[in-house]
Amino acid sequence: MHHRPRRNRKSAGVRNLVREVSLSANDFIYPLFVHEGSEDEAVDAMPGCMRWSLTGLVQEASEAYALGVPAVVIFPAVDDALKNQTGDESWNPNGLIPRTIKALKTACPELVVVTDVALDPYNSDGHDGVVKEGEIVNDETVEILVKQAVSHAKAGADIVSPSDMMDGRVGAIRAGLDEAGHEEVSILSYTAKYASAYYGPFRGALGSAPKAGDKKTYQMDYANVSESVRETILDEEEGADMVMVKPAGAYLDIIYRMKQTTTLPVAAYQVSGEYLMIKSASAAGWVDEKAVVLESLTSIKRAGADIILTYFAKDVAGWLKA
Repeated sequence: MHHRPRRNRKSAGVRNLVREVSLSANDFIYPLFVHEGSEDEAVDAMPGCMRWSLTGLVQEASEAYALGVPAVVIFPAVDDALKNQTGDESWNPNGLIPRTIKALKTACPELVVVTDVALDPYNSDGHDGVVKEGEIVNDETVEILVKQAVSHAKAGADIVSPSDMMDGRVGAIRAGLDEAGHEEVSILSYTAKYASAYYGPFRGALGSAPKAGDKKTYQMDYANVSESVRETILDEEEGADMVMVKPAGAYLDIIYRMKQTTTLPVAAYQVSGEYLMIKSASAAGWVDEKAVVLESLTSIKRAGADIILTYFAKDVAGWLKA
């Protein structure tokens, strides 16, 4: 036979030479949960993850950075007493997220700090937008999101990341940031965020599940592909610096399509349900955790993701250094 493809697989050295996709700690954004308490709390639905105190989060982020993880994204667990229907706490300049940003930048100035822009952690209805007569209203929500993004930028965030899926929010946030003198702050848009069943553990970690209804009128239908192309084109036109697919593992085709549609960097979020399935299967002894994590993340990158948000970021960075 003239063609023997196995020759390129015959040893680890040869396989390394011809490997088409490789993971690096530089690929990762590390999602972290923060709360007002002085103690770190385990997240029951996400083994190995914590609701960090401010001090604990700064330490965890600094350790991840020391291993080569360049960025974190922070999500707040907000006390119910601070929630209302318009999510006013979301743009409080002295709120939990602005204080967390400042603490991170003081402790680790070169760490890239990404913030989530959405109302669900602050909204007493548990939705990403303002609810009026059972409807999540778009334009009023966008006005609040702009205030939230500007408050994060003022505190020192490097990147704001709107995850709400309201129409026109990227353009409005870009205009608001520029008007406030934060032209250098980037926007990583949740461009194709699907109405997925994989988000349950995350909502448990933050207590941000909807009180009534679901999110299908603003998050995308998981049966649709072309819709993600439309959203990508719109977000690029509105001024996004990076675009994102969420979830990642069950949406590799969407990552690929998005990569073919735009020249912007493409991110993908390996979400809490994906994390929990791997953790649960490995805890039961059915799969090798390290092997499955590396395979799953490599497949996300192979599909076209330039950036991966994953709760395994710190672990993988350590494995890659070993």
